[in-house]
Amino acid sequence: MIVYVDGFNLYNGLHAASGRSMLWLDLVALASSLRPTQQLVKVKYFTAPVLDDPGAQSRQAHYIAALEAKHPHRIDVIQGRYQQKQVWCSTCGNKYTTYEEKETDVNIAVSLVSDAAMQAMTTALLISGDSDLAPAVRAARRLRPSLFSVAAFPPKRKSKELQRLMPASFVLGSGRIKAAQLPDSFTEGTSTFQRPVHWR
Repeated sequence: MIVYVDGFNLYNGLHAASGRSMLWLDLVALASSLRPTQQLVKVKYFTAPVLDDPGAQSRQAHYIAALEAKHPHRIDVIQGRYQQKQVWCSTCGNKYTTYEEKETDVNIAVSLVSDAAMQAMTTALLISGDSDLAPAVRAARRLRPSLFSVAAFPPKRKSKELQRLMPASFVLGSGRIKAAQLPDSFTEGTSTFQRPVHWR
């Protein structure tokens, strides 16, 4: 089983459901708990470096380093990018900057289809509620008709299209997410990792 984690979709779902308290999430532990009878080949975590917010950048980098240190051979982090976008307010006419995450959907799609073509797994589990990923699921299943695909929807995120398309789907419950948190503090090798104060 390979698990594909849409980081932006998961982050927003966790934040909407429980603020910052569940963000220190052990993705490998979570993935292993979702289908415990299957061998977990890899967790692929798709995200993008935060822009123009040093505090958030530091927390994100620390979190990724913690995941990679705890599970060095079981997690791959695939980075997209954020892009600045200038937006004008239709009410006041002022211009302000927003940020769009780019490349994540494409990176997930390419990885899923490529893994299916190479027969890298018998089960693909997608942690996302983004219906834009439906064409990639269809392509993967055409390439490998025997592929069993599962959608695990983050809290407050759900896609009827993915639910209809995939043989199995469910919403990640709060109990499962709480049970898969990283330790508040742990050491791997010479490095110590701690849950950011902002995430408590």
